[in-house]
Amino acid sequence: MIKSEAKLKAWGNSIGIVLPKESLKEENLNVNDEVEVIIRKKSNPLKDIFGKLKEFKAKSNKSTEVILKEIDKELDSKYN
Repeated sequence: MIKSEAKLKAWGNSIGIVLPKESLKEENLNVNDEVEVIIRKKSNPLKDIFGKLKEFKAKSNKSTEVILKEIDKELDSKYN
């Protein structure tokens, strides 16, 4: 199995990705071999976390300081 990060590239009227030749060699893959491709947009875990906090803050009338103290208290009770 190959796991690789790649950027989508315009290729005529389509979009393609380029896979490293070395990775294909390791898997013994050649031109015209049929493969299964699973594509998932790369995410940034920190952006996801802070984005969720921002959404939560928008729905709450609490200050950020109060929310963070509540989170700290809950984490402290779970892990200490």
